[in-house]
Amino acid sequence: MLPVNMGTADRAIRSIIVAPALIVVAAAVGPVSALSILLYALAAIMLLTSAVSYCPLYAPFRMRTTAKNADTPARA
Repeated sequence: MLPVNMGTADRAIRSIIVAPALIVVAAAVGPVSALSILLYALAAIMLLTSAVSYCPLYAPFRMRTTAKNADTPARA
């Protein structure tokens, strides 16, 4: 099990704002261009990291957007 390092607000921003915005921009660029494929991949990463409450890029910098006493995963 991965440690939780993403808070509720961080997860909501990634899944409700960022991922859909990336998908819309990718669709506007063109469905099969290299840029759109990259944007679709980034959207998938945003959704995946918000689903598991863990961001691998936060780990090397020891960043956490969770509350200080939240050691257990907050799953809905």
